[in-house]
Amino acid sequence: MTTPTQQPLAQQLPEASPVHVHVCVTCRRGLPASDNPQGRQLHDALTTLAAGNAEIVVHEVNCLAMCDSGCAAVVATPGKWGWLLAELGPEKAADLLTYIVAYATSRSGTVMPSRRPASLSGMVRGRFPASLFSGA
Repeated sequence: MTTPTQQPLAQQLPEASPVHVHVCVTCRRGLPASDNPQGRQLHDALTTLAAGNAEIVVHEVNCLAMCDSGCAAVVATPGKWGWLLAELGPEKAADLLTYIVAYATSRSGTVMPSRRPASLSGMVRGRFPASLFSGA
């Protein structure tokens, strides 16, 4: 069986609005302050993994108010549920990309736990209705 990350993203994602991923770049995951916080590292790793794929747009944001829950990100696209994810870090960037591909191919934006990488099993912190997201 081919896993989502083994095929080029252009072959995996439907023709639709791109998936927007907003990554908190100020998150330190409880580590001391540095010039390269864990959230920035996650953002940069995800940006590199998604490079050249117009179907995924990675944004940086300053603080998603999830400071006690590791690095955080919001995954959303018009017409689908949006998701607030936490307990992330740069080491989970490839798994997050797998989740984003599953999200993109889901009709409603819901990615069942059985379709998520095991490292992301407890990451969902909340969701918001499609009507709240109209673009970048």
